[in-house]
Formats: sequence, structure tokens, C-alpha cells
Amino acid sequence: MGATGAILVVDDDPAICVVVGEALRRQGYRVKTAASIRERGELMESFSPDVLITDVMLPDGDGLDGVADIIDRKPDLNVIVLSAQNTLNTAIRATEKGAFEYLPKPFDLNELTRAVADALSTRQTMPANEDGGDLPHDGLPLVGRSPAMQEVYRTIARVLSNDLSILVLGESGTGKELVAEAIHSLGQRRTRPFVAINMAAIPRELIEAELFGYEKGAFTGAHVRTAGKFEQAQGGTLFLDEIGDMPMEAQTRLLRVLQSGEVTTVGGSKPVRVNVRIIAATNKDLPRLIEDGRFREDLYYRLNVVPIALPPLRDRREDVILLARHFMERAAQEGLPRKLLSDDAAQLLMAWHWPGNVRELQNMMQRLAVLSRENIITADMLRHILPLDDAPTGHVMPADQLVHAVRDWAKRQLGVGLGTPQRSLHDDLLAVVEPILLEEVLGSVDGNQIRAAGLLGINRNTLRKKLTDYGLDPLQLRLGD
Repeated sequence: MGATGAILVVDDDPAICVVVGEALRRQGYRVKTAASIRERGELMESFSPDVLITDVMLPDGDGLDGVADIIDRKPDLNVIVLSAQNTLNTAIRATEKGAFEYLPKPFDLNELTRAVADALSTRQTMPANEDGGDLPHDGLPLVGRSPAMQEVYRTIARVLSNDLSILVLGESGTGKELVAEAIHSLGQRRTRPFVAINMAAIPRELIEAELFGYEKGAFTGAHVRTAGKFEQAQGGTLFLDEIGDMPMEAQTRLLRVLQSGEVTTVGGSKPVRVNVRIIAATNKDLPRLIEDGRFREDLYYRLNVVPIALPPLRDRREDVILLARHFMERAAQEGLPRKLLSDDAAQLLMAWHWPGNVRELQNMMQRLAVLSRENIITADMLRHILPLDDAPTGHVMPADQLVHAVRDWAKRQLGVGLGTPQRSLHDDLLAVVEPILLEEVLGSVDGNQIRAAGLLGINRNTLRKKLTDYGLDPLQLRLGD
């Protein structure tokens, strides 16, 4: 027995309407398609869908305009938003309008059909912005269109309307504090303070005083009562950076505060009620620290209600040039000379492995804006500041070097007589290169076959066959394995 439900697909790309429409019809759904906001309005009345799938950029306007009104008129309707504008703004706007799901283009068709099934089974809308006002989307600090960043955007959009504790994970320089700032500035606590404290930057003996405050005379130098970070963040957000460096004794007291919602100052006896949202961040492996007895397991579960994993820049290389231009534009807005990237410089930036992540790229663009006398940044300029000789052997090879390497390989193979009618040079090269490519791509997406297939431009069944042919186990191709 097939699935039931009426689906309206709105997209001005006829190919998307055909592909999505046919995929849903095969699932048993009744499907209508529209190419504009006007056609959508007409079909909403005559067709009365259970699920609306809509693009954002439509010929006669913004596809998100009017979505909240549609949901108000038909509360049991769930909306799935598709968009090639893969930014945090779009994810947040979709959530604010009451969308059930947001999928960036290019989307996985299986993921879309699962989202439709989920939408029909739940038949409930996500909470829209309660105060009815528009959130301040301009100038958001997060930049990136890669699949990994899309997951980050979608998670951020979903936590804005609640106060769940969040644990941001990622290497140094990936932008963990930017995520915390975005959640605060776009969430329901945005009018209250955002207070950050770095556990690694404070002497161990002062951490409790910094967090919880202290009374006059509590220790040498305590001349007046001083509020701690919890009290300073009252009603707002407290960002606990480098939480993995927090001493065990301070962890115990922090856990009590999170459980009770009350803070007692150092040297004090009367608890103070506090109301803050907690966002913690670390570049350390907390489960490993728990095994080593250096981090409390109960505190870990208290903090890790919603995890957000930020990818290193080397795993989102498609964002490197976008970020570089963003930082150069920001530098120009701050009064520094406006710079442009040459094609060879862009290639070199894409090839670098970025051990310092986004922070390293930002610092480099600022340095070039200040020190370079030319308006165009070239590869020669970059070679003076990038320690290319220190690059790991696994870094991405520039395209021209790859072409020469393949040519040299082919000449060597021809020289030893390989390449027969039964097995061509192409087959020999593919047998060497393809399994390496599969391993690298699957490792970069933590073994997620849907995302890996999307990056490779093949369907999931083809990917599975290739893995079987090369004897590769996707469960062993995760980051760090």
C-alpha cells in the first residue's frame, strides 16, 4: 500500500519539478507543481496540499514571503523550503516563517522524500518568531556554502526558539565563538547580555571567582563584592569557551549551579538565582578526557544537549575563496585598500591545508590588505607568506601539478608495456586513484554516504557498488579512524 498525502512543489526550474514530482508520485503521493508565487496561491485554494515544498528565489518574488500567512490559514500544513542561497540567513528565515524543514540545493532526493514523510507524520509546524519582529540578519559572522556548514546553519536555526544547552565542537580557529554569538544575537535572549569566559586563559585558582563572583574579603585583593560571569549574564547567554580546560573542582561546582539554577559567591553563603543560557565550546575530545578522569561525565551530558560540530577549513575547501573574499571586503569596509584575488592565488589558497583554520585565513587576508602594494593578490605574493614546504603529504595538489603527475605516470606505464585491450591505462589509473578519492571524501564527511555521493556527483547506489568493488568499509572511513 502506497503513501497518502497531497504535495505541492513550487520551483521555477522545470527539471526539479519533474524529478521531485515523479519521485513523490512513486511513493504514492498526489502531486501538483507550480513555477511562481501566483501559481502557488491558485493551487493552494484548489488543491489544498498537506505539504508545501517551495523554492526561495521565484520569478515573481521571494518564495518565503507569505509562507507564515499560509501556515496561519492552514495550521496543519507543513512547509519544506529549498534554496540555492545556502546561507545562515536563509535557514533562519525559513525557521522563523514556520517551515518544517530547510534543505539547501543541491539536495539529496532521498532526504527530501524522508522529509516529506516526516512532515506528513508529524503534521505540526515549528515555532515561528514569537515576538513577531524580524531578527537582525545583516552582518552575520558565519560564512560558507559547503554541506558541512549547511548542517551547522540548520542546527542553529532550530535552537533559536529554545534554551537548550549547546556544546560547540571544533579545532582552534574554526569559529566556535562566532556560533555562540550568532545563536545569542538571533535568539530570544538577544536583548540581554552575552558574556564569554575562556577557561584556558584564567589561572586555576581564579576560575571559580570569575564564574561565580566573590565577597569582599574572600581572599587577598578582594576589596569589594564582585559579580561573577553568571550574574553578569543574567537573562542572557554565558559562553564557556575551552570547557575542556576547566579544573575538576570547578566542574563540580558548575554542575551544581546548572542543576539548581543558583550561584553562591566565593566567601558567600546566600545563593543568588540566575537565569542564563549555557553555550560551551572545546577543541578537546571530552569523551577521552572522561575516560582519563579529567572531565565529569555528568557535566558532559548536561552541556551536550545539542552538539554543533564545526568542520576544519581543510574539510570545507569550497568555502575558502568565499571566506577570503569576505575578509578582504570586510577589510575594505574598515578603511584598508580593496584587494582582489587572481586565479592562481585562488588555486593556491584552495590547495593549502589551513592548520589555523578560518582564523589563519582571516589573518592572512588582513595582512595582505595592509602590506601588499598591488590591488591584485597573486600566487607569488602568497608564496612569501605560506610555508608551502611544511605542507603535509596529503594536502590537495593544484590542478596543473596533478595534470603533470598523471602525464608522468602514463609515460612510465607505457614504458613498461602496460595498457592492453583488456585493461587500458585509464582502468589502471582509475584503480589507483579512485579508492583514494573515495576514502578521502568519505572521511571528510564522517562516513555519510549520502553527502559523499553528492560531493562525488554520483548516486548512492553507485557509491555503494564502488565501495564493494574496492573492498572499502564506510564504517572505518570516519574522521580520526
